[in-house]
Amino acid sequence: MIPFSVLDLSPVVRGATPGDALRNSRDLAIHAEALGFHRYWLAEHHNMTGIASAATSIVIGYVAEATKTIRVGSGGIMLPNHAPLVIAEQFGTLASLYPGRIDLGLGRAPGTDQGTARALRRALGPSDDRFPDDVQELQFFLGPQQPNQTVRAVPGMDTNVPIWLLGSSLFSARLAAELGLPFAFASHFAPDLMMKALEVYRTMFRPSEALAKPYAMLGINVVAADTDEEARRLFTSQQQAFWNLRRGAPGQLPPPVNSMDGVWTPMEKAQVDHALSCAVVGSPDTVREGLAAFIGRTGADEIIITAQIFDHEARKRSYGIVAGQRAKLAA
Repeated sequence: MIPFSVLDLSPVVRGATPGDALRNSRDLAIHAEALGFHRYWLAEHHNMTGIASAATSIVIGYVAEATKTIRVGSGGIMLPNHAPLVIAEQFGTLASLYPGRIDLGLGRAPGTDQGTARALRRALGPSDDRFPDDVQELQFFLGPQQPNQTVRAVPGMDTNVPIWLLGSSLFSARLAAELGLPFAFASHFAPDLMMKALEVYRTMFRPSEALAKPYAMLGINVVAADTDEEARRLFTSQQQAFWNLRRGAPGQLPPPVNSMDGVWTPMEKAQVDHALSCAVVGSPDTVREGLAAFIGRTGADEIIITAQIFDHEARKRSYGIVAGQRAKLAA
C-alpha cells in the first residue's frame, strides 16, 4: 500500500486561540507518527483567523522537535512571498537540526488576499514569470557550493532539502515535470484538473538528480468516525468553513451541526460539494472503500490527508481509523 501522510492547516476552532491550535498540531503529529503516517506537512496562510500556521518554518521546527521519525515539511511555502535565500536558510537550519526528515513543498499562490499579499511582498505582479527562476535559485542555494560562489545559504548549502512543487492547475505539473521534481496536487479543494495534471506531469517528466521517475502525491479530505452519520456531522465544520472562505468571510473553524439544511442555499451546497468532491467521509468501511477507489482511479504514489475537524480528539480518532483501514488495504 502506498504511503499515507497528513496535511495540517493548524485550525483555530471557534473559541480557541492560535496557541491552542499549534499545541494541537504538535499533539496530532506525535499521534500520526505513532500510527505510521509518512509525512506531516503544514501550510502557509496569512490573515486568516482560523489558520495558525502562517510562520510555517517555525511551526515545522516545533513539530519536528516533538517527533522522531516522521518527515515534517511544508505543504507549502508560498515562494513568491519570500526571497529564495531566506527560505534556503530557514529550511537549511531545519535540515541541520533534524537531518533526513525535512521536506520543502513550494506553491506559487500568495496564500491570502490581495491586500495582505501586498503587505507581504510590497509589490504585486504575475508570479508565473518569476516562480520557475525562484525555484531553481532555491535549488542552487540548497545544493553544493559552486566555484567562485559568493552568496551562500548558511545553514542551507549542501543540505539538499527535498523540494516538491504544489499546484491546483497545470502550471506546476509542467514545471515539476520539466525540473524532475515530485509533484503534489491540491485535489482536496480543487479537483477539476486533477487527472489532466497527473497526465501532464507523468508524460512530460524528465529524470533529474533529485528524482528518477514521476512521483505524485494527492491531497484528499478524509473524515472518519464510527458511523457514516457521525462522520457527516463532523464534516459540516469543514463545509461551513469552506463556504465562509469562498464568500470572503473566513473565520475560526465552526462547530459541527446536525444538518446543513438552512445553513446554505442549494447553489452554495452545489459549489461546496463540487470543490470537496474528492472527500471521503464515513465509517471505517466507507473510508476504506472510498480510499481504495480514489487510489485506484488516480494511481497516486502517495496521498496526503487533511481533516478539518472541530474536536481535537475526534480528529485524532479520524486519523486512527484511517491508519487502521490502510493496514487492511495493505493486507
